Amino acid sequence: MIGRLIGIDHGSRRIGLAVSDAMGIGARELTILTSKGDAADFAEIAAIAKRTSAVGLVVGIPHNPNAPAGAPKQADIVLDWSARLRAAVQLPVAEVSEYLTSKEAQALARQVKRDPRQPIDDLAARIILQSYLDALSYGSATFPPPVPSL
Repeated sequence: MIGRLIGIDHGSRRIGLAVSDAMGIGARELTILTSKGDAADFAEIAAIAKRTSAVGLVVGIPHNPNAPAGAPKQADIVLDWSARLRAAVQLPVAEVSEYLTSKEAQALARQVKRDPRQPIDDLAARIILQSYLDALSYGSATFPPPVPSL
């Protein structure tokens, strides 16, 4: 048993959140926040973590192996945001690759018959979190995650 975790799909306009069960076995979508800037977003995430008794956060990093060399990458933006989140909240923050989770979330949205006009950020967060929980169960991830070196 690791405790409840919050999965995060960061976007410039919306932040999808998912939550695990306390045993760290399954994830479910939680909510979608409309981004209001780092301070407000971090405060809301911290409040949700407290309300759900979460013991850690899992942020999806959109690594794209096909991104052109030298161009700013979305992964770099999310890594910077995750570092600021880590400094703002008093919880461990794990980072996991989330290449193509939007495609998986679209398929999941169709499967659960969600209106195609509805955002899917919470479903993407669920997929991110579930992949981390699966990695924990297979022994290919640890919690709490190692603290990144500066």
